[in-house]
Amino acid sequence: MWDYTDKVMDHFRNPRNVGVVENPDGTGEVGNISCGDALKLTFKLDAEGRIADVKFQTFGCTSAIASSSVLTEMVKGMTLDDALKVTNQDIARELGGLPEEKMHCSVMGMEALQAAIADCRGESLEPEDDDDHEGRVVCHCFGVTDNKIRKLALENKLTKAEDIRNYSKAGGGGGCCLDEIQEILDGVWREKKESPEESVQDAFLSLPIIQRVIRIQEVIDREIVPMLERDGGSVEFLDLNDKVIKVRLKGRCASCPSASVTLRHTVEGKIKELLSPELTVESVN
Repeated sequence: MWDYTDKVMDHFRNPRNVGVVENPDGTGEVGNISCGDALKLTFKLDAEGRIADVKFQTFGCTSAIASSSVLTEMVKGMTLDDALKVTNQDIARELGGLPEEKMHCSVMGMEALQAAIADCRGESLEPEDDDDHEGRVVCHCFGVTDNKIRKLALENKLTKAEDIRNYSKAGGGGGCCLDEIQEILDGVWREKKESPEESVQDAFLSLPIIQRVIRIQEVIDREIVPMLERDGGSVEFLDLNDKVIKVRLKGRCASCPSASVTLRHTVEGKIKELLSPELTVESVN
């Protein structure tokens, strides 16, 4: 018996927004019923380009239903750009956590949303300048490519083949591809370790505290506040405690139901990108 949170069980027993949106602006379908999980997500935009209605249909387990249900609640009212920032980790956090073995359900939700947004924009999910953009299939049982393995590893900091199985089911059909998955992971993190970009970012942590505070304030004022102000929000830098930055969301951001996503991606994401990947951001009311 899986150890599910109360919120997971609530969304499983009382799923929100089930069905198909009539004349949708975007449709995303991922998974395969023959493999045990499938999800279809549809949405409709309002006059301002925000997600006004969103529904899902899924064939899957408790985690698949709960992940899909909570995702539809999270993205209502978002612009497409903000919705694209929602990750599988955000979905799992919104549910109070998922068993590691069920994280592939949150990944399926994220991928269905990304597919629906790509459909709405008439775009491809894969980079057009990559000669092998579809990737090489590593797990034939579940159709998981080497590109997807690398993407999951980097986004979720996965280092073991068993982790990839939990997040994608790859290797779960017999395990014959687990050794190849591990080789891919070892290569990903070897390349990451050799990248000079990360060492430059981590130099931020060696600065005196005053200079770190000044740099944080500069990034917030120059990069983050203008983005939030476009949607009627803002953010105030309050304090730095070791690697934890404390801020206060203001304006529309303070009362928005998607405030946690804004904090994690617009605020923390930009700080990690420009200052150090080791920094985290917490909101103070």
